[in-house]
Amino acid sequence: MLLVAKSAGPTSHDVVDVVRRALGVRRVGHLGTLDPFADGLLVLVVGRATRLAAFAAGWRKEYRGTMRLGVTTTTDDATGVPLSTNDAWRGLDRTAVEAALARHRGAAWQIPPAHSAVKVAGERAYRKARRGEPVELAPRQVEIAALELESWVPPDLRFRAEVSGGTYVRSLARDVGETLGCGAHLVTLTRTAVGPFRLEQAVPPERVSAADLRSATLLVGELPTRELAAGERDAVIHGRTIPAAAADGDGRVALLDAGGLVAVAEVAGGVLKPRVVVAE
Repeated sequence: MLLVAKSAGPTSHDVVDVVRRALGVRRVGHLGTLDPFADGLLVLVVGRATRLAAFAAGWRKEYRGTMRLGVTTTTDDATGVPLSTNDAWRGLDRTAVEAALARHRGAAWQIPPAHSAVKVAGERAYRKARRGEPVELAPRQVEIAALELESWVPPDLRFRAEVSGGTYVRSLARDVGETLGCGAHLVTLTRTAVGPFRLEQAVPPERVSAADLRSATLLVGELPTRELAAGERDAVIHGRTIPAAAADGDGRVALLDAGGLVAVAEVAGGVLKPRVVVAE
């Protein structure tokens, strides 16, 4: 696993390519895309650790950014074409803006942007949108755990947000603009945290080396762990079951040895069945 500090401009895939070349490893993925105009923390998984990405899917993400009121765009951010303008923001004060942000905290149903990677009939939505075709996306349930106003310099509001995985901050800006009655789009965005990791811990992609790799065990840090006894490791890496112990509970268990994470197993019928093997 790697913590990489993405700059504004390159795509997340561009960053992955840089890291592939730096490490000489083909299998590299990420735990959540950052749009090209955004910067901040990109968590990458390397080698067999890519098999563990699903275990971090529920990690919350923290952002800081700027919403500009009064203009909507095709992409819900500053890279899109303006769709509408509205000067109603001139009558807003800080109290009104804070009240609007408060209405968007908590669980909600959010419609992703038309220019997004969500698939529609097997095709990425942004491809249809670029051709000028209508895009109708189903709402998805998200959670806005925190949404705070950091500064209000009309028509721009600076904010801090903490959101569930799968949340589009561009959509959040669009929806806040609708609540305020003037429209809005996102003009800057920085991802400051993913799960337990902070942007301050990350390195630029062009400076990545093998020394920056972190243990894959961190991806399954919420699971109970078990140290494998002598002889059990060979069975596990070949997909064979091993006897379960009372301390293993009744769910998933991270199986470790002196070298770190070996596999994630599931308790079933008195045995541990390897489900995801990451050790060679």
